[in-house]
Amino acid sequence: MRIGMLTGGGDCPGLNAVIRAVVRKGAAEFEHDIVGYRHGWRGLVEGESVPLTLDSVRGLLPRGGTILGTSRTNPYKTDDGPARVMATLDRDGVDAIIAIGGEDTLGVAHKLAGEGMQVVGVPKTIDNDLSATDFTFGFHTAVQIATDAIDRLHTTAESHDRVMVVEVMGRHAGWIATYSGLAGGADMILVPEKPFDIEEICRKITHRHERGANFSILVVAEGATPVEGTMELQTGAVDDFGHVRLGGIGSRLQHEIEQRTGYEARMTQLGHLLRGGSPTAYDRVIATRFGVEAIDAVHERDFDVMVALRGTDVIRVPLEAGVAELKTVDQRLFDTAAVFFG
Repeated sequence: MRIGMLTGGGDCPGLNAVIRAVVRKGAAEFEHDIVGYRHGWRGLVEGESVPLTLDSVRGLLPRGGTILGTSRTNPYKTDDGPARVMATLDRDGVDAIIAIGGEDTLGVAHKLAGEGMQVVGVPKTIDNDLSATDFTFGFHTAVQIATDAIDRLHTTAESHDRVMVVEVMGRHAGWIATYSGLAGGADMILVPEKPFDIEEICRKITHRHERGANFSILVVAEGATPVEGTMELQTGAVDDFGHVRLGGIGSRLQHEIEQRTGYEARMTQLGHLLRGGSPTAYDRVIATRFGVEAIDAVHERDFDVMVALRGTDVIRVPLEAGVAELKTVDQRLFDTAAVFFG
């Protein structure tokens, strides 16, 4: 078989490990021909591909980013996009596609499956918000980076008697904020699932300081919003999937806290730092297992499925199930973190 592969959406640690695993087993064991499409779905729309061989994936396991490049291109927002995708597959003699991405990339994959594409999905998002899988690769690396940053901010916050606001990624789900906040000993965590009351936040900070604490650490997901529903936006621009670019809620919180409490506040926005660098051992293992399961599914001609982690097992689920709904933070997990607030 001739198999195409692409990485779409935001980059994250572990993508190259998936690519490596697919090629290692697909080419070496199954003797399939593997081709990579550049920059996500854009590569299939524009017909830009590169051969993937055993030599080209050597040394990829610890490498961050993606050697295929990525984009947020949506073929259904491009003139004749789906038809151009299918024409590229026909031109290149590609029998099936392994699509590595989040809800948008895999949502397109599922729609194209309905039009005849033979596709297997691999779930990828540092936000960990894809349903039907317990974890996505990249998430644990992002949490570790955020936790390391929070640990460092503790010492400078205590030295200067400051309130530190740490903004992390998380558009619709606060998994990174909750995990890193819990691991880093945050005094408050704000997530998109629970609109916050700025007055209540300031009361808790004041109460904490009145009890003798001379600093506070607040971790906030970029998609967190006040109870009135307003959202601080970096720009009004949207991508092909209709997502507004977020960022700025941390700066607003810093200003509000300083003005309302009188305590000196500083903000650190981790942003794309969470996406970069080498994946943790945990994410390397998950990504490798996902890649092997994906090429097994293609070899067995089991299409329109997504590989997923359930407990300690890597399984296959209908691709539709993977993108059916966003997985939000479990209330019990947040309640555990809330024990240490204030």
